[in-house]
Amino acid sequence: MNRRQHLIALAAAAAALLPIAKLRALEAMMEEADPQYGLIGQMIAQPGQRAALVAILSEGTGAMPGNIAYLVGEDSANPDAIWIVELWDSREAHAASLQLPAVQAAIKKGRPLIAGFGQRIEFKPVATARP
Repeated sequence: MNRRQHLIALAAAAAALLPIAKLRALEAMMEEADPQYGLIGQMIAQPGQRAALVAILSEGTGAMPGNIAYLVGEDSANPDAIWIVELWDSREAHAASLQLPAVQAAIKKGRPLIAGFGQRIEFKPVATARP
């Protein structure tokens, strides 16, 4: 997948996951930020556990230093899959976030609900699109 496809996927994921007011707030925040690292990943929940896994992944993600955006959404084609879209100041900020107590707690709590992982795409954000 090339950079243009990454950005299109990111924009589509954001549009699908966020109400228009929140999307506008994210756009404003991104104008001020300079994301240098992006990550899109698919996670597969144990059958019937997607909502519980989404709730866990949404806990404690509001105060991650260096995080610009963290979106969790339900896969439209797979009732057990979710997509996570992340924008970070740097790859190092993302790596450091995995050591935060709230993130460690979410990982520990969510691990039994995870059946597996799908695609994982790392990218460097280079442009944003406006509707």
